[in-house]
Amino acid sequence: MKKEVILRRKELMNHLPKEVRVSAKTKLGSIYLGRQPLRGVEGKEEEKLLTGVLDVKPGHDDWPRQSKKFWSEMNISVPFEGVTLDISTDEDGNPFNKEDYMKYKFAVKHPQVALNKNDMNSKHRFYIHDTTRDLIKKNNEIQVRKDADKEFIKVTADDKKMTRILRLLTTDRNPDKMTLLQKENTLYDIKNSNPKRFFKIATDKNLEVKAEIEELVSAGVLRRIGNQVVYLDEVIGEDLDDAVVYLKNKKNSGTLTILRVKLKEAIV
Repeated sequence: MKKEVILRRKELMNHLPKEVRVSAKTKLGSIYLGRQPLRGVEGKEEEKLLTGVLDVKPGHDDWPRQSKKFWSEMNISVPFEGVTLDISTDEDGNPFNKEDYMKYKFAVKHPQVALNKNDMNSKHRFYIHDTTRDLIKKNNEIQVRKDADKEFIKVTADDKKMTRILRLLTTDRNPDKMTLLQKENTLYDIKNSNPKRFFKIATDKNLEVKAEIEELVSAGVLRRIGNQVVYLDEVIGEDLDDAVVYLKNKKNSGTLTILRVKLKEAIV
């Protein structure tokens, strides 16, 4: 699988001119943990990757000394624009570029390296920029928007469904008093500003029940105390999802009938 990452350094603001800072090269060097240097890989993986790199093979008496020397001399020169490391592997997980792969493994374990820019803190001097991760993240966002767009088209063909969704998405407007055009425009704005939330509610299998609960709350038939949904002095749900379970239970069908009658009376 083709994959590249970029090891970048933290930009330090100091008294030196910018052109000097840009041209300077910073090194990520070896460190010792106890009496051993930091190793990017260990055990069988180390033996596999260092075979052909060291002068001896695994099992040779001089292997421990040479492998220790390899990691103790490990350093990565990082220019201003960063250093690109090819960490592509074949179907069996074998790297195409051993040197880059081991540098990457070394950097990942290094205490001065953050796994991404957002995770950086005062102890970090470098971070790993994963171009693939950014591409995947962006594509995931695109897919969410595409799904929301598809659902929006279906929703706007059903006035009742638009009303139900708006009951759950808006708290400052009564969808019963909105025109068809206002409903569609409002849902369009919500879909664009928060496509993930819109899609989640639009495809909720309990949308109808949840919308009915919100309508009962708006009409004053049910009350909301914090997250709790209350009928008279009885808590029918610790939250909206809990109230859905209560009202869908056939044992509570009598209560549901009473609530619907009271709702009609309240609307009239």
